[in-house]
Amino acid sequence: MAHSDIITRSISDSAVTTAKIADDAVTADKLAASALSYPTISSLTPSVIENTSTAVVIAGTGFVSVPTVDAINTSGAIVTADSVTFTSATSITATFTLPVDGTYFVRVENNDGLAVRTATAALTVSDAPTWTTASGSLGTFAGGSAIPTQTLYATNATSFAITSGAIATPLTFTTGVGSCTITGTQTQHSAAATDSFTVTATDAEGQTAARAFTMTWSFAGTGGMQFN
Repeated sequence: MAHSDIITRSISDSAVTTAKIADDAVTADKLAASALSYPTISSLTPSVIENTSTAVVIAGTGFVSVPTVDAINTSGAIVTADSVTFTSATSITATFTLPVDGTYFVRVENNDGLAVRTATAALTVSDAPTWTTASGSLGTFAGGSAIPTQTLYATNATSFAITSGAIATPLTFTTGVGSCTITGTQTQHSAAATDSFTVTATDAEGQTAARAFTMTWSFAGTGGMQFN
């Protein structure tokens, strides 16, 4: 039988051993040509979402139109993305509706079956802070007198800050977990005035919720006449 007559089916499974393969027979180029091309994931934007339908941009490499994308809870529950949009080999957008708070791995599988999963539970689902104190006026207060402590509440908040406007000086704004307070005696105004400001609540995942408030200052009339 001539060399050219030797075909794959003519070679027994045990006939080809490592020792029989010449050192120069397997090259880097040949290995690269036969290597499987797995996709990769480099980032998720945003990486923190709420329970409502949210689009997440997945950056990476090796994406093929149109892959399947799953969110895998650390408990093991798997939720398939509502929709997936292929942008390029390095970017896809998956829209998730994840009703259960927690952290999730993200898995992308191309049509050829090659897949990648984030190394960590990189997607966080969390409720943003929710204000329970109504926006608007906190009331009218007597200028020059100590005000009743004003407590503002927002669920899931771990901190608060005045992000626009200002409270009158020298009132004190104190942040806390779940609430913040305004205390003290204002001396900034000597005539009727209204201060407007916005307080932003932030949770542990960096999600925020802002609410606008006002405080009005009144002053009793001075002077007068006595009649007998």
